[in-house]
Amino acid sequence: MPKNLSTKALFIRCFLILFSLIINHTAFAADDDEERAEYIRNNYSKYEYQIPMRDGVKLFTSVYMPNDKSQTYPMLMQRTPYRVAPYGSDKYKKTLGPDASFEEDKFIFVFQDVRGKFMSEGDFINMRPQDAYKRGKKAIDDATDSYDSIDWLVKNIPNNNGNVGMWGTSYPGYYTSVASINSHKALKAISPQAPIADWFFDDFHRNGAFVVPMAFIFFDIFDVQGLNPHGAWPEGMKSQTPDGYDFYRTLGPLSNVNKEYFKGERPFWTELTEHPNYDEYWQSRNILPHLNKTKPATLIVGGWYDTEDLYGPLATYQTMSHNNKKEHIQLVMGPWYHGQWNRGKGDKLGEANFGLNTSEGFRKDILLPFFQQHLKDGDDIKLATATMFETGSNRWRSFDTWPPKPKKLQAQTLYLGAKEKLSGDKELTDAFSQYVSDPNKPVPHSAQIGRGWDKPYMVEDQRFSARRPDVLVFETEVNSNDQTITGAIDIDLWVSTSQSAADFVVKLVDVFPGKDINDDKVDKDTGNRHELVRWGVMRGRFRNSMSNPEPFKPNTPTQVKFELYDVLHTIKRGHKLQIQIQSSMFPFLDRNPQKYVDNIFEATEDDFVTATHKVYHSKKYPSSISFKTLK
Repeated sequence: MPKNLSTKALFIRCFLILFSLIINHTAFAADDDEERAEYIRNNYSKYEYQIPMRDGVKLFTSVYMPNDKSQTYPMLMQRTPYRVAPYGSDKYKKTLGPDASFEEDKFIFVFQDVRGKFMSEGDFINMRPQDAYKRGKKAIDDATDSYDSIDWLVKNIPNNNGNVGMWGTSYPGYYTSVASINSHKALKAISPQAPIADWFFDDFHRNGAFVVPMAFIFFDIFDVQGLNPHGAWPEGMKSQTPDGYDFYRTLGPLSNVNKEYFKGERPFWTELTEHPNYDEYWQSRNILPHLNKTKPATLIVGGWYDTEDLYGPLATYQTMSHNNKKEHIQLVMGPWYHGQWNRGKGDKLGEANFGLNTSEGFRKDILLPFFQQHLKDGDDIKLATATMFETGSNRWRSFDTWPPKPKKLQAQTLYLGAKEKLSGDKELTDAFSQYVSDPNKPVPHSAQIGRGWDKPYMVEDQRFSARRPDVLVFETEVNSNDQTITGAIDIDLWVSTSQSAADFVVKLVDVFPGKDINDDKVDKDTGNRHELVRWGVMRGRFRNSMSNPEPFKPNTPTQVKFELYDVLHTIKRGHKLQIQIQSSMFPFLDRNPQKYVDNIFEATEDDFVTATHKVYHSKKYPSSISFKTLK
């Protein structure tokens, strides 16, 4: 592999562009609406504090208070590792809430640098284990820092009404979730949005497959040590090419990242590569076991097309709703990418058009009224337990539980068959389909040229991959009636490989007709589109355990089972359901060497070998996809 750094472009673009994409967080993004910024300056006064924690460490906190003192106000708080700049009581944020209506409705807005970041004292630990309540009164973690901060705020900030709410997206969503652990009595409402829940599964791994560009780009910036607390984030490495497929393939094995770029100076990246399995290191950072008996009213928010973290909101909702009284745990899932609910209209993504302004509607009709109800004694908005956007039909649906109760669902299993068929019948003869997987020419995750961490691919037309010889395609007959797939999708494959390691990627695709019988206005741009609905992967070594990987026995039929994350999607009459099976999805996922090694982060060039994979569809080895549909 050539190592000429003048031709091997450093892939990362400047921070100010990339980092806004990483956190997708409008409270910290530049806003061109000068009228909104002027409103904030005219109606709010800013104060800065160093709030002491129980161990003496002080956390930097900015407070924006309404100038109108004729009434008291609740506090709306956000704790973040992403910097609460601008610093200085005379320097104001241009946005305070997710929408201008929040600022007009009047809250006391609170922003805090978390422990060890920027202006706050102490040591920062990524996804710090939340076990202080087990270690004694003086022990600290992110939950105790939230408690101590709220306790100080309600006692020291004038004109507050004693009620506190928290919200945040992604990492700030995690800090919002953990605030509910042994929460302060003043914390009445929280909205964890795309919250990190278990980092091995959330952002950087998908059933053990590593999400290369996300981790590489994120930690290039976020993992820099010794930052000037008053300064901006570092710029990060510059790129001379927008082609992530070329960059990461030229990069070679992941061991080259530290050798050629990070040089051991990104400590969390190094730790991550030292723990390729779901071991105690990752398990201790899983916050889900701690989300029991939480008290604040909770509105969990996520996006069906969130390529960064769809796992987090779904897992957080399931955990909290199972371990709490369900009436105060609610879920909203829209047709959004990461954080899209907090910006813009939310009417489209890439090639998909949703027909209505879903983000604007969410902020106006759900998020603001939720905080008004619980922090200002506003009207009960009578929000359903689960408010879910149904893609395909493009409409909002309300449910008492998520997934809906079994009596409202019908189970269905479709079997892979010969001649690329997908049907309810098992193939009666011994049969398989096979393809050759070459890790040096992996299947791209998108037909577009990009850095590998993008959004539109989540709804992209999949014909670009279906036409490759290393992708298998199975398809149903044309639907005679609408079919609304609901909840998780179970994949059950019988496979074999000529080598000792393999990944299996499965895509669920909605195949549009050439002329849509549901619409007399045929759109030439969408006719016969093959729209991606959901995809998932299983790194074969983890098929039986995420903690104890094992190789395949070459040329031996082996069962591989996993789930695709939840959907609420209607395959309309006249459409077909298709699944695609492949063994790479690059550069979004790292390449599996296909020769078993103990740690893929330490694989060498020689470990990357071509393999023949077989997917069986016979009576003895039936491969299938199972899901539930609304009756």
